[in-house]
Amino acid sequence: MTPQALADALIDRGLDPAEREAKRTLFTQVLDAWAHARRDPPQHAWWVPGRLEVFGKHTDYGGGRALVAAATRGFAVVAGARTDAGVRVIDAGRGDSFELLPSPLTAAATRTEGLTGWRRYVDVAACRLAKNFARQELGADIVLASDLPPAAGMSSSSALLIAITEALGRIGGIARTPEWRQNIRSPLDAAAYYACIENGRSFAGLNGDGGVGTHGGSEDHSAILNGVPRHVLGFAFVPSRALGAARVPDDWQFVVATCGVKANKTGAAREAYNRLSADAAALLDLWNGRGAAGARAISLAAAVERPDWAETLRAMSGPLEPRLQHFIREDARIPQAMEAFTRGDADALARLSRESQADAERLLGNQIPETIALVSAARKAGAFAACSFGAGFGGAAWALVETRSAEHFCRKWGRDAFACRPGPSLIELTTTK
Repeated sequence: MTPQALADALIDRGLDPAEREAKRTLFTQVLDAWAHARRDPPQHAWWVPGRLEVFGKHTDYGGGRALVAAATRGFAVVAGARTDAGVRVIDAGRGDSFELLPSPLTAAATRTEGLTGWRRYVDVAACRLAKNFARQELGADIVLASDLPPAAGMSSSSALLIAITEALGRIGGIARTPEWRQNIRSPLDAAAYYACIENGRSFAGLNGDGGVGTHGGSEDHSAILNGVPRHVLGFAFVPSRALGAARVPDDWQFVVATCGVKANKTGAAREAYNRLSADAAALLDLWNGRGAAGARAISLAAAVERPDWAETLRAMSGPLEPRLQHFIREDARIPQAMEAFTRGDADALARLSRESQADAERLLGNQIPETIALVSAARKAGAFAACSFGAGFGGAAWALVETRSAEHFCRKWGRDAFACRPGPSLIELTTTK
C-alpha cells in the first residue's frame, strides 16, 4: 500500500486525472501518520468524497428532490483493527488526535464536558454503531486527512462521519450482521442510516440517539455513497429514491470557491439551520392537522404533490408562506436541471441558477452578503451559471464555465477557487501494490 498506488487506483475509478498528485500527497500524509502511530501496515484504505449540491437547497428533509454530485475533494482514510475496544482517530492534516477509551460508550458515559467540532462527529458515529451493533468488535485505529474546505457547504462534516462509520463498520463486520441485513438493503438505505446517525433519528429497527444536534436529511450522504464520475445525480427523499443521472458535458466545468465565512453547523450556524428544518416540519404538521380530510402526508413534498393541496396549505401557512414557496419552487427545479444537463442547455441552467439564488436570498433567507457577492462575482467573471449551495449562512458557491477557460476563470474569480468535476462515490481502495 503506497500513496502512489492509492492515488492511481482512485484515478482508475473515475476521479479527474488532474487530481492525481494532490491525492498522492494526501495519502502520503495519512500513511506517514499511520507509520508514526503503528508498526504494522493499515488493513484498509478509503476515499470519501465531499458533496457538490447543484440544486436542492433545504429540500431533502422535507421529502423533496435534490441534484448533487460527489466532489473531487474529500478524505483519504486508512484503518486497522485494535486488540481492545478503543477507537483512536488521527487527523494527519491537523496534526491532531482523539481517543475513545476504553470504549466509545464508556468514554461517553464518563465524560464531564461536551465535545465540539470534528471530535463530536467521531464520538457520535462510534457510539451509535456500538449501540446498534452491540455484539461486534469495533476497536480500531483510523488515520485521515482532507482537502475539503471546512464548513464551506461541501459536506466535510458528513464525509467525516461516513469515513468513521465505514471504517468501524468494515473492521467490525457489521454488514454481515442480521441487524444490518434486516434494515439496510441498498446504498440509499445506508445513506439514510448514516444521515440518521448524524441527526439522531432512528432508522427502521436501528434505534436513534442525540446525534450531533443538526436536523438535516440524507442528501449529502446519498451523493457521497452513490457518486458517478462526470454525472450529476437526482434524488428524492422520505423515502429515498434515485431519480437518475445526467452527464455533465465534457466542455463544461464546475468551479467552486468559498466565501470566507464558515457555516459551522455545530457552532453559530446550527440554530439558523435547524430553524429552516423546523419550519418545514411545522408546515407538515399544519397540513396534517388542518389539511384535506383524510389526506395525511408523510412529508412536506407529499403534502404539496397536488396543486390544489399546495394551494390549500399556502392559504393557511401564514408567516411560513415564504418557506413553503421556496420549497415548492426549489424542488421543481431538479427535473428541469437534469434535462438541461442532458441537453447541454446552458441558457436553461443560467436561468435556473439565477432563480435558485434569488429564492434563497428572498424566501429562504439563508444567504449572507459574502455568498451573494461571491455569486455575483462569478457571473461577472464569465460563468454562464452560478449559485451558492449547502446549508447557507456562509459557505461556498459553484460556477459553470467552459472547460477551456476554467483555469483563467479560477484566477479571475478568487484565490481559493478550484475545479470540481463530479467524481466517484466512496471507494475502498485497499491495495497491496
